[in-house]
Amino acid sequence: MQFLLSVVHDRPSVADPVEEAAIDEFNDRLKAGGNWVFAGGLGTPDNATVIDNRGKQAVITDGPFVESKEYLAGFWIVEAPSFDVAVKLATEGSEACNRKIEVRPFLDE
Repeated sequence: MQFLLSVVHDRPSVADPVEEAAIDEFNDRLKAGGNWVFAGGLGTPDNATVIDNRGKQAVITDGPFVESKEYLAGFWIVEAPSFDVAVKLATEGSEACNRKIEVRPFLDE
């Protein structure tokens, strides 16, 4: 099963060098354990653009979709045999990046 581990952050900053090193170590453990699928860090919300093309004309707005103190700062997509294992990996990831992690399974195809 694949899971999305979303990194939730509440400050307008990116990882500092100590956090970056811990994240690199966590990524190496995911790869060594066969859990790694893909990961990425994201820019802060002030770099976001929202496109809404549900109407007759696309509306393009600068800024995040939702005004909130917390935002999606990055993510991992991991392979895990169960939700419990995904939660364990997320717990390790939270410690490594010093941020909250949300765990969500991908829908079956």
